[in-house]
Amino acid sequence: MSRFIPILAVSLVVATMPSGFAQSPIATGATANSSGGTRVPLFTELKDIIAKGGVPDSIEQLQLLERQQRLVAKAAVPCTVSVKIGPAQGCGVIVTGSGFVLTAAHVAMRPNKTAVITLSDGRNVMATTLGMNRSVDAGLIKINAGQNGGQPWPHATLGTSDDLAAGMWCVATGHPGGYDQERGPVTRVGRILAVRPGSIVTDCALIGGDSGGPLFDIAGRLIAVHSRIGNDVADNLHIQVDHYDYSWDRLANREAWGFLPGFKPVLGVKRASDTARAKVGIVHRGSAAADAGVKSGDVIEQFGDLQISSFESLKAAVADTMPGERVAVWINRQGKRIRLSVEIGREED
Repeated sequence: MSRFIPILAVSLVVATMPSGFAQSPIATGATANSSGGTRVPLFTELKDIIAKGGVPDSIEQLQLLERQQRLVAKAAVPCTVSVKIGPAQGCGVIVTGSGFVLTAAHVAMRPNKTAVITLSDGRNVMATTLGMNRSVDAGLIKINAGQNGGQPWPHATLGTSDDLAAGMWCVATGHPGGYDQERGPVTRVGRILAVRPGSIVTDCALIGGDSGGPLFDIAGRLIAVHSRIGNDVADNLHIQVDHYDYSWDRLANREAWGFLPGFKPVLGVKRASDTARAKVGIVHRGSAAADAGVKSGDVIEQFGDLQISSFESLKAAVADTMPGERVAVWINRQGKRIRLSVEIGREED
């Protein structure tokens, strides 16, 4: 079992390029100097500490660092959003005035799902999930047009993952446990513990529901998105913002690919060899299918909203889910159609 788990809060969990975004806003720096960004000026006395990841050596520097963190937290509130898809809740961060939202792939789940975005003031707007690179847990959502009176959405100033180093200060925001209007987004201050090719590790204290929320550097630039927590609440993985740049075209085109390491979804059945249909030959003991009541000889006819015509189409449908997600499955058992509820399992390491 992976030592990291997704931090999504759950009750139990050929398209065209969007107009005007042939290039990633991360690559073009589209929000770097635009109104509504989150970048804040740095106190001169802190520049060396911030660049090298050091610690204050006086009360005055400590007070300045606290003021700097407060400025970032205040700027981050308007673009930090809650994301709800069905019974599952996570977070996201708006990164363009037109309403593109970066989140974690396990929050977005799959392309073309309807999402409810809750802004910091409590207003709900509708959005649609786009693509997801599950290999690094990166997902993309777009707020549906026509919901802001023609005005741009508040959005984060985009940074880069290139120059990050252990020891640097950072600010995490999110809606742990779900949106709370009286509380608003929650801010956690921490430091980068490690920089890896596929992620960064921080000691910002994250909990369930923070998945998909933003991580800022001390100048207010978005550097990562929350992905998973470890065995300790202060041991967290974040998706480097540059990963959204690398795969922007595929994400915007609603592609979904890869598996989050240690979280490959499995149903736990093998096909029967005497049919072209999705007929079950073997049900593995202790699997998701066994727990749901699937039996040898059952023919799986529908998986969620998808009609299943073959075992290959069943495998593709399962691959498009996330471990822990509940899916309604219809089977044909000796001529009788039966509905089962399956909680998708995950492949052991």
